[in-house]
Amino acid sequence: MTPADSNRNRACPAARLAFCVAALALALPCAAQRVGEVDTVFKLIGPDHKIVIDAYDDPKVHGVTCYVSRAKTGGIKGGLGLAEDKSEASIACRQTGPISFPKALPKQDEMYSERISLVFKKLRVVRLVDAPRNTLIYLTYSDRVIEGSPQNSITAVAVDRGTPIPLAP
Repeated sequence: MTPADSNRNRACPAARLAFCVAALALALPCAAQRVGEVDTVFKLIGPDHKIVIDAYDDPKVHGVTCYVSRAKTGGIKGGLGLAEDKSEASIACRQTGPISFPKALPKQDEMYSERISLVFKKLRVVRLVDAPRNTLIYLTYSDRVIEGSPQNSITAVAVDRGTPIPLAP
């Protein structure tokens, strides 16, 4: 075996790993897209406290986008990612194109989750199907490992009766 063959054999696993990471990144649902933000409290050092508005396209329902507003803590801790954001969020989901379903949907499914504190808290968006009314219900809430948060917000998107929502068994 020549030194060139040895280098190719070592590069091969690294190339395979890079390919797998890229394929996994493409398979994961897209992250939120920041639509805008409003400063609420001026901070002399670090970013200001603000309310941010993010758009989430439902990965399993084409043509539905959810807009979530939530508080984002600023200051030094917020700038370093160490601050704990409040457990309050608001959601509004709308039809933004023709609604279609690539696959059948479970009756309840977590559409998106994002960590909003260093360790314990996540912002979650859950989709529920109200089959008798042919409606998609979206719930946003924040949870904690130790204590649950009753803060939540809900919205619904009625789907035209001509497009029944397929349910997974």
